[in-house]
Amino acid sequence: MEPATIELGLVSHTNAGKTTLARTLLGREIGEVRDAPHVTELAQAHTLLETPGGDVLRLWDTPGFGDSARLVTRLRAADNPIGWLMREVWDRYRNRPLWCSQQAVRTVRESADVVLYLVNAAEDPGDAGYVAPEMQILTWIGKPVIVLLNQVGPPRPATDERAELDRWRSAVSTFPVVHEVLALDAFARCWVQEGVLLRLLGSFLPAQKQPAMRRLVALWQARNIDRFQQSMGVLAQQLLAAAHDRQTVAQSMPEERSRRVLSALGLGARAGDQAREGAMAELAERLDRHIRTSTDRLIALHGLEGEAASMVLERLETHYSMTEPMSAGKAAAAGGIASGALAGLLADLAAGGITLGAGIVAGTLVGALGGVGVARGHNLVRGADKGSVAWSPSFLDGLVRSALLRYLAVAHFGRGRGAYAEAEAPAFWKDEVAQAVDERQQAFEALWENARGSDDAAQAEADLQSLLADAAIQLLERLYPGAVPATEDSNTIRQDVSPR
Repeated sequence: MEPATIELGLVSHTNAGKTTLARTLLGREIGEVRDAPHVTELAQAHTLLETPGGDVLRLWDTPGFGDSARLVTRLRAADNPIGWLMREVWDRYRNRPLWCSQQAVRTVRESADVVLYLVNAAEDPGDAGYVAPEMQILTWIGKPVIVLLNQVGPPRPATDERAELDRWRSAVSTFPVVHEVLALDAFARCWVQEGVLLRLLGSFLPAQKQPAMRRLVALWQARNIDRFQQSMGVLAQQLLAAAHDRQTVAQSMPEERSRRVLSALGLGARAGDQAREGAMAELAERLDRHIRTSTDRLIALHGLEGEAASMVLERLETHYSMTEPMSAGKAAAAGGIASGALAGLLADLAAGGITLGAGIVAGTLVGALGGVGVARGHNLVRGADKGSVAWSPSFLDGLVRSALLRYLAVAHFGRGRGAYAEAEAPAFWKDEVAQAVDERQQAFEALWENARGSDDAAQAEADLQSLLADAAIQLLERLYPGAVPATEDSNTIRQDVSPR
């Protein structure tokens, strides 16, 4: 088994986002990102994957093509266009566009097995006048080309995604050098989309390199399935902690503190209810801490840190916290309770371990309780020396929806730049998540009941992790048809993500 090195040349018109996409694929900061032409001056190679046996998948980040139309006009006048381009000497500063184009062509010609040609999908193909001349240059080089659509904006329903892909496929269909068009946004891509690209590469490689590519794809898939599995485990732990959590009314937080928390949520404790509502506030604060902790763990699992981590948290708060407005004063006073994914509380009053069905709803939990407004239960415990509050099964179902939304948010986070990041939380995700959870409603109901009555915490966590994984894979299949491996492999993935 001979190891092999597979080289990918990432090229585009200048300032189309090559380095940003390279950062996303590599999972680390490389190069310089600025809104200016020809920021990348020299081609740089980066290892994308490497197997223990020595197979390497290498990504070349190249300078952008410059004045493509003028360059092609000059190339057409030469008997050997690419040979002329390689021999010509241009001043690096006085003829910067031509010099950078030369560096890109040299890298693709001498190093690349496959060319990844990036286009700005925010443009209409008919308005992207640089595409045709640059395709002509790549045709002269003769390496297989995969067109990648960057800056596609926030995720959209699969039908809309396909329509845009078809539009670009039609635009480049006259160039035989183009073998496929894929969407791979530098900001909002998902790992299953990367898998589509990697599996596709093997068919364009020389026969002697194809076994190495299969080994590299297997390594990539094993890593990503493991990360997916760990992510589902993190969510299962957080959800089970909420399912098991219970607060004795007599041991709740101090009255003044609970009043501040509840008033921030628009609720005022009545006489005789202060202890109960204080217990509810205590329960809510613990849930908020667990949500924050699990989100931090998801972020770390996906290799995000520093600024990226804060941006993910900011988007979770902005897009997933509320479906109804809350005043700035209330939001500030609520503090941690209005963060993560929690903008609503639903607690059932329990006595002696028996749920009585009383509770409060403050605000809403996105994807969980829909448009339910602020409401207040008035049931009181009678004849019990000591009561406790716990989260109701319906609220736990809401937490499942919230958890899956948080997973999607983190799993789609790339290292891109641009205004489209502000709208990355698409509304249709909530509908897809709700459907996936609703289809498993009975399974979740049984799980909550068993979890509270079972002494086998490990088995309860394993069961919940498996159920979450099944729902999440279905979500990915619906959001990206064909991106999750075909039926046989998909079954393998479902087995692989089951708890070991």
